[in-house]
Amino acid sequence: MSLQMALLAAHVPSICHEERSPAFQQELIKGLRQMRDRMQEMQTEAIVLMSCHFPTTFHHYVDATPRHTGILTALECPDLISDVPYDHPGDHELASQLVAAGRDADLPVVKLDDPTYIWDYGTVVPLRYLVPEQNIPIISLSICCAASLDETFKWGEQIGKVLRETNKKVVFVSSGALSHNLVRGRENMPSRSEQAMDNQFIQYMMTGDYAAAREMLNQYSKIAGVESGGRHLAALLGVLDNEQKAEFWGYGQSSGSGNAIISFAS
Repeated sequence: MSLQMALLAAHVPSICHEERSPAFQQELIKGLRQMRDRMQEMQTEAIVLMSCHFPTTFHHYVDATPRHTGILTALECPDLISDVPYDHPGDHELASQLVAAGRDADLPVVKLDDPTYIWDYGTVVPLRYLVPEQNIPIISLSICCAASLDETFKWGEQIGKVLRETNKKVVFVSSGALSHNLVRGRENMPSRSEQAMDNQFIQYMMTGDYAAAREMLNQYSKIAGVESGGRHLAALLGVLDNEQKAEFWGYGQSSGSGNAIISFAS
């Protein structure tokens, strides 16, 4: 199997610069670093990352650009993320295979090959910890706002199929939060009911009951305001198979959102 691992990763803005990160988010940083070490041990050759902050209206985009170079100032929080450079290789070949698989499944998947496109912070922030040396090829995927959870799950299934069939050692990263009804004050936890829903969803994932997690997502995404309407989680569930078992690496708050680091490997 060439899909070495799938990963739910946090991208909270205040961990972009570790020296400015609050104490209550250190568990998230520790978890991302542990995943960095694991990928180094596995000699990962490519990362496919779906970010909640790469929202597109009607199509699923696959960034097939051979080299991703830019400087990010986040529109949402330029005081926290400003003038952040990045320079990662891409993987045009694998990205093209993903596009072909999506189109074969009658999904509106579009190839993006544009060196002027600037990455979002949901892509840049976790990669600063997962690949600090910027030496692993990255394929960035969008969240399609017009796509239902069912369509996004189907897209995830196609992604998983391609990644299992490739001869490259690949990791899939779903970059986004769980509960996400935001409030001012990054120290604020989700409400008690939102934390209960986060915990139940995590429990389904930890016990490998991915079908129950997918069923729960329909209402959970609406009630808890799950980031991107839960699309990044639907895609992750589509990528996973029953042989991939979960490990929990951290949970932390950010302005009322719940954020977790969970890996899935055989």
